[in-house]
Amino acid sequence: MKKLGLVITDGVGFRNFILSDFLQYTEDTFDEVVILSCLPKEVYASHTNIRVIELDVFEETFKTWFFRKAKEIGHLKMHQKGNLGILDNLKTNDSKLKTTRGYATRFIYRFTSLFHSEFCIQQFQKLQNLTFSNHNITKTYSSILEQESFSLLFFTHQRPPYIAPLVYAAQQLKLNTVAFIFSWDNLASKGRMASNFDYYLVWSDLMKQDLLQFYISIKEAQIKVVGTPQFVPYVMPEYKMSKQAFLSEFNLETHLKTICFSCGDISTSKNDELYIETIALAMVEKRIEPVNFIVRTSPAEDPIRFNPLVEKFPFIKWNFPKWNQVRSNHQESWSQRIPTLEDVKQLRALLEYSDLNINMLSTMSLDFMLFDKPVINPIFGNASNGLYDDQRFLGYAHIQHLMDSKASKIVKDQAQLRQAISEYLKIDTDSENRKNFIIQQVGVSLEATNRQVVLSLKEWVK
Repeated sequence: MKKLGLVITDGVGFRNFILSDFLQYTEDTFDEVVILSCLPKEVYASHTNIRVIELDVFEETFKTWFFRKAKEIGHLKMHQKGNLGILDNLKTNDSKLKTTRGYATRFIYRFTSLFHSEFCIQQFQKLQNLTFSNHNITKTYSSILEQESFSLLFFTHQRPPYIAPLVYAAQQLKLNTVAFIFSWDNLASKGRMASNFDYYLVWSDLMKQDLLQFYISIKEAQIKVVGTPQFVPYVMPEYKMSKQAFLSEFNLETHLKTICFSCGDISTSKNDELYIETIALAMVEKRIEPVNFIVRTSPAEDPIRFNPLVEKFPFIKWNFPKWNQVRSNHQESWSQRIPTLEDVKQLRALLEYSDLNINMLSTMSLDFMLFDKPVINPIFGNASNGLYDDQRFLGYAHIQHLMDSKASKIVKDQAQLRQAISEYLKIDTDSENRKNFIIQQVGVSLEATNRQVVLSLKEWVK
């Protein structure tokens, strides 16, 4: 009997694997599928009849945090040479706080300057595992896995620290684990995975090479290229909205082209208000042709920072993502936001019917390019002009691939942004570049993605 344990860690995983056609393929392929959920059990009721086991929330002790941090910083130290993204991450993670964790962080930085080999990182992993090996929640996880007798455990995200005890419990029971690499930038600029897994699913051949480069203990036979379910709802007919419904939904002028600005969250996209205001003023001052202007904020944050712009520019149409906060008492509360079906439909319509997207180097560039829409990436801030320095992201490996592809226009001041908008509204010459970039980043067609994911999982069943 082939029995799959599907671990949903957060709201994005819920969208990618529950609101796509993934479950259809798993139910056709496996004798039984059980969802192990880091979200409340009740959120699945209206979407699937598959049995759900709600996992207790694991909160790290200081000891667990310490060895996880040592593992992550050691990983960054090992790969920092010539990698601006990792160097930037090292700088961001350092601490000057006069707290227990602040002092501990500074000790970890000094210690890992000497001890950051793959062997050392694996020792940190073993010590991290030891800190929760006898934790009540770990024992509960072990009991669940023993009772369920899964053939395979599939983790839909490789990074959340709160999944580490579940991975450990599986390892103790010799249960094979698979991790899906969550995002296009996770390998080349982020810290270590939550744990070691037996197998890995990646978006593309490019991501496969990144995985082999940054995790030298992983072998090629452990990896399969499957694309990403993240974008699959865009080809599912149930999320399709007509253009007339889209125009009505956002109260748009039918004879005008539409610009969509998609925000990042405030941790990495602090200049979004400036970019929105630049576009709005260009409209007011008639420096660009008349357009509809929609702003979609990030589902990972409360959009309160945009309230002054809502009042100042009443002609802007706002799309505040309809994601529900289902749990607040969680170490990563943003992970407990889940999308509504209405939001998935609205997002797809924005991608399909907008004429131009503008965003600060976010993954939304890929979303719009999948619909062959031109993209502009504004980055006004640098180390000397007083703005948040978003130009530093140009040194990140995944952004360098974007720059090399010439799939978007990257602009560094207001005049360049206005010019790029005018050019793209007049004529789009970058379609071929966008298509090539999508092929590089997303290695399998959206229609075939979840079938490929499930076939790969099946091959790894003992």
